[in-house]
Amino acid sequence: MSETVFSNAQIVLPDQVIRGSIVMRDGRIAEIDAGSSRVGDDIEGDFLIPGLVELHTDHLENHYRPRPGVFWDPLAALQAHDVQIAGSGITTVFDAVRIGSDNDLPDMLSHARHLVDAVRAGGAAGWLRAEHFIHLRCELPSHDVVDHFDALANHPTTRLASVMDHTPGQRQFRSLDAYKRFYAKQMGRSPEELQSYLEARLAEHKRYSTPNRQAIVSRARAMGIALASHDDATLAHVEEAEADGVAIAEFPTTLEAASAAHEAGLAILMGAPNVVRGKSHSGNISATDLVEAGLLDILSSDYVPFALLQAVFLLPQRIEGLALPAALATVTANPARAAGLEDRGEIVTGKRADLVRVAAQAPLPVVRGVWREGRRVS
Repeated sequence: MSETVFSNAQIVLPDQVIRGSIVMRDGRIAEIDAGSSRVGDDIEGDFLIPGLVELHTDHLENHYRPRPGVFWDPLAALQAHDVQIAGSGITTVFDAVRIGSDNDLPDMLSHARHLVDAVRAGGAAGWLRAEHFIHLRCELPSHDVVDHFDALANHPTTRLASVMDHTPGQRQFRSLDAYKRFYAKQMGRSPEELQSYLEARLAEHKRYSTPNRQAIVSRARAMGIALASHDDATLAHVEEAEADGVAIAEFPTTLEAASAAHEAGLAILMGAPNVVRGKSHSGNISATDLVEAGLLDILSSDYVPFALLQAVFLLPQRIEGLALPAALATVTANPARAAGLEDRGEIVTGKRADLVRVAAQAPLPVVRGVWREGRRVS
């Protein structure tokens, strides 16, 4: 029987922080004791928190495609990504893989398959530090997104699918002027070229978005894959998500949409970088405003893995009355529950011994150790 004891720790439980010890036995949390009577590895007063659960990160894609036109070895990209994920205290990660080709990446299925195959191979071989699942980001206006879904969804690692539409004038960029300002320099196109691009995207949206959404929602529900909506901006968007059986509302862009999603029982997910920066990079509603309104359930690191832990320790400083256990739940228990992973996300006897040792040293929290199912991984 494998057993490890941690003592002299500030243990963040679901509803309080206690000073005490934890016994990990055979990959599970076996005992939690208050006080200092138990002898074990001295945590020196640092925090012990549950391993973080990340539902939406684009970070693997960033390692695979570090520069435009440059594609890295997918297993090497996965290893670099996994090291940073675990080092940030994340023990369960849903790697977001975009599906649906466009003019910039006409062979998207090949790239998506490289990443998905790498995640599955690394998990099967046992060399990944965190536990990795697949989150299929389904770009609805793409002509081949349903074919891509069919090619990649039927595997136990695919646990989440988000239906999204980044068409200019829709959802994230309801204002075409805002879209043009955001992408003009990034795309390096003249005003005439950008206008032609916009018109082509709008035509694809009109032709493909609705039938593709219906097909993917139907398939995901039949396969038991959790569904997320993306960038809901209006009451109509939320009503559509509710009718589709969506469980998670990712990045609602307005207070109206977030309020409606909350009323409908959807778990509301926002970006931790939004919290750290104090605002959305695209000018939409602030995640901190949603926390203050009681409308935020889950934080995602999105594009900066360490942002999860950084945001959790920032929020109680910024919002009066918000305790650390409640802030921590947005990156542990709440995402685990939304994804159907009831065996993790809390320091509770019987649950997985996914633990992170954190020193709360100004100006940032510092990860000093990470354990997944009782085994040290970082």
